[in-house]
Amino acid sequence: MTVSRRAALPAMALLALGPALARAQAWPAKPLRIVVAYPAGGVSDTVARTLGDRLAAQLGTPVVIDNRAGASGSIGMDAVAKAAPDGYTLGFAAISPLVLNPHLGKSPFDPQKDIAPVASVMYSPVLLLATPACDSKDFRALLATAQARPGAVRWATSGLASVGHIMLAQIMGAARVEITHVPYKGGGQQMNDALSGQFEILSTNAGPAVMQHIQAGKLRPLAVGAPARLDALPGVPTLAELGLGAANLSSLFGVFAPAQTPAAVLERLNAEINKALALPEIRRKLEATDNVPTGGRAADFARAIATESENNGRIIKAAGIRPE
Repeated sequence: MTVSRRAALPAMALLALGPALARAQAWPAKPLRIVVAYPAGGVSDTVARTLGDRLAAQLGTPVVIDNRAGASGSIGMDAVAKAAPDGYTLGFAAISPLVLNPHLGKSPFDPQKDIAPVASVMYSPVLLLATPACDSKDFRALLATAQARPGAVRWATSGLASVGHIMLAQIMGAARVEITHVPYKGGGQQMNDALSGQFEILSTNAGPAVMQHIQAGKLRPLAVGAPARLDALPGVPTLAELGLGAANLSSLFGVFAPAQTPAAVLERLNAEINKALALPEIRRKLEATDNVPTGGRAADFARAIATESENNGRIIKAAGIRPE
């Protein structure tokens, strides 16, 4: 009895895929490495280590954290993009290196071709804080000051085309005000200058250290970029509530892999990350850092990245933001 050509084709395809399928089924056979695109000791590093410990327990293999900080996350993500696509090197970062830097010609890799989104992990609210140099009692009063005195209000962000800078550009356009942008290259100096009143407004991600300064009365929260008000700051409105929905941005973080990583491995990783994020103790640890756990399908994460990249490209062009 002969086998038809139509029936033989799938069998031939399976034979061709045999080695790849075997590798995927054997995964993980050695320790995993998570490249964290930020310095050790920060909130992102703490979250990555918490997630790594849980994945190690679930997968039955060690997970090593490798901090590769610099260039707003691009150095770490470039290391992921250039790693072997075998499922043993992952990245943990905000999506900003993928959705901002390419529009400024600053990306050393192609986010669309070199990186595979695995799963979103959390979003980090962006706080707009008044420093000792700011007399405005709330955000509306701050905008009134900016309207009356163009350029007098100074807003410090973590850098050119950062999430904070994009928020500022949106607010200036919507409210028709002029605010002076003060870009920094490091959070430490930015916070020191904020506490000493070197500018009026600071935009920064939420975190335990920032909350301590708020509780001590050294910084005053005027608004927050987040889908909803924060439990820790129930009296602080979101920018959407203030009529500035386009500026109501937060920082989305997730896990990434090199492109061409086997689909079966990516699916397993997504399932394991979602399993970890569903655990009450993991959610409590993330929430203790003032971040909000997310999770979900890799396709939805990829779609969110593509949408934000398109939006940011439009904003960067309209605002005339140029590379340094």
